[in-house]
Amino acid sequence: MGLIRRLSIHQRLLLAASLVLTAFFGFTGLALDNAFRSATEEALEARLFSSVYALLAAAEEDAEGRLTMPDALTDPRFNRPDSGLYALVSGSESGYRWRSGSALGRNLSFSRTVVPGESRIEKAMLPGDEAVMSLSFGVVWEDFQGRELIYTLAVAEDLKPLFDQVSTFRNRLFFWLGGAALLLLLVQGLVLRWGLAPLRDVADAVTDIESGHTSQLHGDYPKELTPLTSNINSLIHHASARQQRYRDSLGDLAHSLKTPLAILQGLADQSEPIEDQEQRLLSEQVVRMNQIVGHQLQRAAASGRTSLSSALPVKPIVQRIANTLQKVYADKNIAWRFELPESLSYQGDEADLMEMLGNLMENACKYGRGKIRISGMAESDLILKIEDDGPGISNDQVSDVLQRGHRADQRTPGQGIGLAVVMDIVNAYKGNLSIGRSDRLGGTEMTLSLPFKY
Repeated sequence: MGLIRRLSIHQRLLLAASLVLTAFFGFTGLALDNAFRSATEEALEARLFSSVYALLAAAEEDAEGRLTMPDALTDPRFNRPDSGLYALVSGSESGYRWRSGSALGRNLSFSRTVVPGESRIEKAMLPGDEAVMSLSFGVVWEDFQGRELIYTLAVAEDLKPLFDQVSTFRNRLFFWLGGAALLLLLVQGLVLRWGLAPLRDVADAVTDIESGHTSQLHGDYPKELTPLTSNINSLIHHASARQQRYRDSLGDLAHSLKTPLAILQGLADQSEPIEDQEQRLLSEQVVRMNQIVGHQLQRAAASGRTSLSSALPVKPIVQRIANTLQKVYADKNIAWRFELPESLSYQGDEADLMEMLGNLMENACKYGRGKIRISGMAESDLILKIEDDGPGISNDQVSDVLQRGHRADQRTPGQGIGLAVVMDIVNAYKGNLSIGRSDRLGGTEMTLSLPFKY
């Protein structure tokens, strides 16, 4: 079993095809051999009946009207000694005994007494280990006195020609069947090699990717392999995008922390006590560093969509986030309105979707007065709209609020990185986030658009 598991797909298919062809041709050969042997024996039986009828046709009458046979018969094989065709005629009541010239000098006893009008066919062994098939046929002969005399006409034919004929047929049959099987196996091997060539091409392409010669699978593949190659390319793109995000995040983190660290280092090098103004500066830089680290961690953690991700129902996630925010902003007694189809779903990472929706819905809770509407639809992209009844965001502030650390309302507590994190995740999904005025509620309308495929 372990050896079979180590076989390649080509070897497995070739082994299975070999076993099936061997079994098929084996059973076919046995069936044809049995059919030919049966047909040959039936032909021999028919010849024996013909020989019996020939004996009846050649029979004569003696002076008393009893059956008698001539010295020679029309079939020369009956007259030639040891020809392989023998005839015996015997009368149970008259004591008549006759044998053909072919049985001269031989003690043959293949005749069997049978009821008149009936026949008996059997195989027998004659002296000298000669196998024959015999036919005994009973007849009634009426003499001149009106008596019915019973005679048995028996003929026997040597089976050696039949055995030789069957053996010759069998040798030719298995020679041709074996040759056909080998030819079919060869053709099957070539067909399997041709049919499995795309798999080898995929394996070679993956090897080229591992060696760095190429970055994706290229070429035209059969439709059965297209989902596989598409998923592999999606995984490669996903891994490359995530690696690039890690690199960008680390670079941005290092660059962003230079100035705060330099300020902290300068304060730490002072020999004099820290004054109130310097204390505030220290606190500001610590807060700023926390914001920077939090933003970069969120940005690096964005998974991005792959074609192997499972489909996520959107409405339960939105409701779960709303239930949490309802507790946090219980003093506002927010009235939620969900216009989301039950079938609305998205194929991506659940944590990413919750991060995006969580930030957008939290902003609606912060800046809204108590009414929030969330709607969605599936077209070429997944479109989600979060609307509130707050003061809204002016057009000249849209680009500013999407930047890290900037808040439209400085009176509302927060770090100002929520929308920037959302934008990073949206960019990882090759989506879009737009901010405008809500026609229904009068406040901010944030439209999140995420493609189903990219």
